[in-house]
Amino acid sequence: MDLVYFAIKRLAGAIVVLFAVSVLTFLIFFAIPNGNPAQRLAGRTATDADIKNVEHIYGFDKPIYVQYWRTMKQIFTGQIQSYTQHVSVFSQIKRGLPATLSLSIGAAVIWMVVGITLGVIGALRVGKPSDVAITTVSFIGISAPSFVVGNVLLDLLVYKSHILPNVGYIPITQNAEQWFSHLILPWFTLAILYIGIYAQVLRTSVLDAMTTDAVRTARAKGLSPTKVLLKHVLRVSLIPIVSLWGLDFAAVIGGATLIVEKVFSLQGIGQYAADSVGALDVPPVLVVTLLGAFFVILMNAIVDVLYAVLDPRIRAGSS
Repeated sequence: MDLVYFAIKRLAGAIVVLFAVSVLTFLIFFAIPNGNPAQRLAGRTATDADIKNVEHIYGFDKPIYVQYWRTMKQIFTGQIQSYTQHVSVFSQIKRGLPATLSLSIGAAVIWMVVGITLGVIGALRVGKPSDVAITTVSFIGISAPSFVVGNVLLDLLVYKSHILPNVGYIPITQNAEQWFSHLILPWFTLAILYIGIYAQVLRTSVLDAMTTDAVRTARAKGLSPTKVLLKHVLRVSLIPIVSLWGLDFAAVIGGATLIVEKVFSLQGIGQYAADSVGALDVPPVLVVTLLGAFFVILMNAIVDVLYAVLDPRIRAGSS
């Protein structure tokens, strides 16, 4: 029953957060100067009467809470449309979803594998030149903005050397080889930040695990260094890494791909949201923001519940 109560509390909290995110996102567009969508819908040469007519048709002349309720109703019934393109928002999201998922999943696998590898190497060779090199490269990766990394890679490997194809997204169902070659640079551009973070977090975690009594006991029993590393050190050290990966992956799908999609013209959900913000188009931004927030909250809730299953003290502390 404690676990059920814990899960219900997390669900209620998620609903409150989603409501707050939706309200804030909706209100932001009304605080922007010249943010009235009726002016853009009516056209540049529209008269005041034309603008008033558009406001009446779309309900922009109603109180803001009525507009909010109407917009949310359209979202949950799947009838929400873009103000500028006059097409279904969900159809546009469905079209951009493969590119965003391809970018997110590929980058997440890369940063997890490379980050763990570098973190273990750094911990096992602490203080040596290889450890110093890994730490230096990690901090460079953490500090480098994605748009800088992406443009540098494009300039070196696409525009000058022509080693890789130009920007754009090719569906895997159309050509798997082209899909892969077009995503190599976006994957590493997005992953390089997380590689540095994961390498340093795991390095510290492994060094801490090596000093525990369990590891000392395992060594005293004559276990090989490999068995000690795999069975006692990594087993403990990877717990925070796995949790961190789940939350970071949720954040990436929730909007962290925006810059990379823009740099490499992938036409994913992030780029769709960025273009909609530039056009002050409320419905697409609201839907994408809610989807991103929902995914982040869902992953947070899953991690919390898993922790509660593994450690009853968490349930007791939250009740």
